[in-house]
Amino acid sequence: MRNFQLPGRSAVLATNGMCATSHPLPARTAVRILEDGGNAIDAAIAAAVLLGICEPQSTGIGGDCFVLFKPAHGDCIIGLNGSGRAAAAACASTLRSRGHSMVNEFSTDAVTVPGAIDAFCRLSEDHGRLSLAEVLQPAIHYAENGVPVSPRVAHDWKTSSAKLQGDARRVYLPHGRVPEVGDIVRFVGQAEVLRRVASQGRDGFYVGEIADDMVSSLNALGGVHTREDFAATRCEYTKPISTTYRNVELVEHPPNGQGAAAIVMANILEQFDLSAMSPFGVERTHVEVEAAKLALDARDRFIADPAHADRLPHLLDKETGRKLAELIAPDKVVRCVHDVTASIHRDTVYLTVVDRDLMAVSMIYSIFHGFGSGLASSRFGINFHNRGAGFNLIPGHPNELGPGKRPMHTIIPAMLKSGGRVTMPFGVMGAHYQAIGHARFVTNFVDYGLDPQAALDGPRSFPDQGETQIELGYAESVRRELGRIGHKVVTPEAPLGGGQAIWIDYERGTLVGASDARKDGCALGY
Repeated sequence: MRNFQLPGRSAVLATNGMCATSHPLPARTAVRILEDGGNAIDAAIAAAVLLGICEPQSTGIGGDCFVLFKPAHGDCIIGLNGSGRAAAAACASTLRSRGHSMVNEFSTDAVTVPGAIDAFCRLSEDHGRLSLAEVLQPAIHYAENGVPVSPRVAHDWKTSSAKLQGDARRVYLPHGRVPEVGDIVRFVGQAEVLRRVASQGRDGFYVGEIADDMVSSLNALGGVHTREDFAATRCEYTKPISTTYRNVELVEHPPNGQGAAAIVMANILEQFDLSAMSPFGVERTHVEVEAAKLALDARDRFIADPAHADRLPHLLDKETGRKLAELIAPDKVVRCVHDVTASIHRDTVYLTVVDRDLMAVSMIYSIFHGFGSGLASSRFGINFHNRGAGFNLIPGHPNELGPGKRPMHTIIPAMLKSGGRVTMPFGVMGAHYQAIGHARFVTNFVDYGLDPQAALDGPRSFPDQGETQIELGYAESVRRELGRIGHKVVTPEAPLGGGQAIWIDYERGTLVGASDARKDGCALGY
């Protein structure tokens, strides 16, 4: 139990239903959907689309999503890949011939076809209880009537605004400036898009005037996208991947997401007696940072569109984790062959919902960088994500940019199972940090017995570009000792990600919700 004399927040308990998101308004909307007879799928879609209005720098209808969900009856977990593909005319050799060594993050080269709307429509049709029109109505209402800008959103809006270009500046810099805390922002163009999706389904987005707006806008900026690329977009149901960690099963979405990296890291950490280490001390932090380097190095080598990669069994193998763990020394820093990331991107939303029938949804929805590519469609103001920046331009690499391919994705939803039952949908935001955050959350929960809220709130670390980022929550003595071992310790400019979780306590018949204090959100139940 937390010390109530110190700042912090408690886990939220309820019995009939629960939602945890990074913004209070979508959380309340999801609970209202549940109260009105919707199920967890309905509530998750409603909250996700509204998050694109409340946190436009983090997500939106021009983005992608991944979903894990457990139906109301049974404990089989189903995955859905809602990530889009590169245009049919995309070509790595063309970019290399122009002198590029990587995909330009803020150009049409980085814009893959948005996949989230197709996924939401499929989920609603196949598993929802309410109509799509009912589910989208809250987002339509707030897009037209406006939402007040919250503190974390205002901070992120300001830090990401320099990336906005052309029509995106008109849409996301209302009155020619960055909105401040409390300002009301509206997105009437997106309200019209959502109306058409509500009445026409996926074709309202991928065929007709809205698709024409997106394609013509991209083409005017040099993109090679076609109407056929958009019309062909289809999400896919997937089979989740998993590993055991101590007494629980960690379930992740398969590639092209980086869930396998979280499994690699969990398999590495299982080789160490973490419970004998101080939870926020030097030894545990050092082991975790070194394991993160190894897991992300493996990710960058092998994770890609599954149609172009075949090393997944190797990544999931416990023996791989054991061998990588042997590379970690207690008093020395491992130098990987190449740097893990180019930078950390914190702009994503994660949400989870559990309803009274114990249908559970773990959903992550993103435009990648802050405001994605910084580009938007000219008529409806749809902000294009830049997930194509997840490709590389290395000839023959499984994740090389190519026609119709899905890029390696950082966003990943997760669930925990215990005794064969789903016990907790959860997720951690923060792009490249996410796989590391999943492993850290699980070890906080399993090895240290922290409740979901405390497991999310605990201080975080991350290796980046030869530096070890250490949040302010660590003691100064920990920072000094890490430096002595060989870590180049720095303080990150912003918190490392965020996160949400809902623990299903079968014994007591309660739902225990948690929402990371690094964001503006909350867990709400009824």
